[in-house]
Amino acid sequence: MKLQRKHALAAGVAVVAAATVAVGTGLGFADSAPTRQSVCAGSITFSAEAGVPAATSNQFPVGTRLRVTNLDNNRSAEVTVVGPSGSCVLLNAAAMELVREPGKNVIRRNVVERIGEVAAQPGAGQPGVIGDRPGSASPPAARPVTGSACQGAITFFEEAAGPAATSDRFPVGTRLRVTNLDNDKATTVTITGPSGSCVLLNSAAMEQIREPGKNLVRNNIVEVLR
Repeated sequence: MKLQRKHALAAGVAVVAAATVAVGTGLGFADSAPTRQSVCAGSITFSAEAGVPAATSNQFPVGTRLRVTNLDNNRSAEVTVVGPSGSCVLLNAAAMELVREPGKNVIRRNVVERIGEVAAQPGAGQPGVIGDRPGSASPPAARPVTGSACQGAITFFEEAAGPAATSDRFPVGTRLRVTNLDNDKATTVTITGPSGSCVLLNSAAMEQIREPGKNLVRNNIVEVLR
C-alpha cells in the first residue's frame, strides 16, 4: 500500500512539472522562437551621410527597400538603397539614429529584411540626398582600380584601439593595406573580427587615410599582404 502511494505521488509530481514547462513555454520563459531570416550577416554601422533615412549596399540595387531591426531594443528603420558601398547594408546617420542604442555606433544583433523595390527617384544621388558632406553633390565616378580585394566605398566604426579592421570576407589575422587614392594615404591593418563589410576600418585606421570632414573613402584600393 505504501509502495502504491509513492508511485502515485511521483506521477503527480511529473504531471505538475510538465504543466509548469508548458505554461512557461507559452509565456516565453523557455527558449524564444528562432529569429526571422536576415538577408545580411554581421554587424551594421553607418556612414554619417546627411539626408532622410537611407542606406547604401554592395548587394542590393538602388531603389531596394529594406527594414533594419536592432534586436537589442526592437527598434526598426525602413530605408531605401540610394547607392553602392562596401557593406551589405550601410545606414546613413538619420537611419542609424532610428535604431541605435545611446552611445553605440555598431548594431551587432540585427535583422535585415527586404520589403520591396521602388523605381529610382529623380534626383537620387544629387545634392542633399547622399554625399560626403551635408548638401554635397555625388562625387564623380572613381577611376577604375584593378587588383583591389574589395569593391565599393570604405567607412569606419568607433573603437578605442590601434589601427585595425573587421571583415565579412577575410579571416581574423589577415593583414590588409588600404589606400585612399584621392590623397595617396595608406594604412596597414589586421582583421580582428567579423563585420558586414568586405573591410570596415576602425576609427584609428580611418584617421590615417581620410580627408578632412569625410567619413567615406570612395576611391580606394585594398590589398592583401602576404
